[in-house]
Amino acid sequence: MNYQTLLTSLEDNIYIITVNRPEKLNALNKTVIEELSAATDEVYTNKEIRSAIITGAGEKSFVAGADISEFLQLDEKSGEALARKGQTGVFDKIENSPKPIIAAVNGFALGGGCELALACHFIIASENAKFGQPEVNLGLIPGYGGTQRLTQLVGKNRAMQLIMTGEMFSANEAMQYGIVNKVVAQNELMNESKKILSTINTKAPLAIAKVIEVINNFDHTQQGYDFEIKKFGECFSTEDAKEGASAFLEKRKATFKGK
Repeated sequence: MNYQTLLTSLEDNIYIITVNRPEKLNALNKTVIEELSAATDEVYTNKEIRSAIITGAGEKSFVAGADISEFLQLDEKSGEALARKGQTGVFDKIENSPKPIIAAVNGFALGGGCELALACHFIIASENAKFGQPEVNLGLIPGYGGTQRLTQLVGKNRAMQLIMTGEMFSANEAMQYGIVNKVVAQNELMNESKKILSTINTKAPLAIAKVIEVINNFDHTQQGYDFEIKKFGECFSTEDAKEGASAFLEKRKATFKGK
């Protein structure tokens, strides 16, 4: 598919989605949201895609927030509709993808850009990456799940501080807070992201999908453990589970078919 605001490529079953508005620091606008939704649909439906990376064009910005010029005409109802469209059409869809989608954050990840990274299954960041939820500076709050996903990762008190101050924080601070998994040099970012996904891509696809499903439905009560038990049992109805056990016992590399 040809996109106006995205660049896409498929390399070794890894789908690379690059937000390509460098003159606007890759800010999210209506077109980017619509095209990210379509690109995420491609991850779901294209059998050649085993995993995906979302990143930004250039070395300065991942996604530096929303396109503020689109905010001037919004009222309460249209503002709510904007947030709902983004959350249901893109951010929730990324979070619940049965195939891993990771963020390779190569610069500013602010506002909606930070929320886009948070919606991914995990984050690899370059040393120059900067994160933040500065919406309060505009008289707003995060609208694409930032209050929820950030709180899950860093806890209530730190989320309160980060969102209420609107201050930026570094990639290393983000790693200390539990937001970022790994910080690497800018020129190593994509190779490191591909390396991690290449490892994940060797695993059983249905098992990976269930890992995502169970962790996304984390519940510290007995219901969470019961859900894990159910999904564990479902694995035994797959050909991949039989192949995995047979390969282990026969001391050979497993060949998973996603069945």
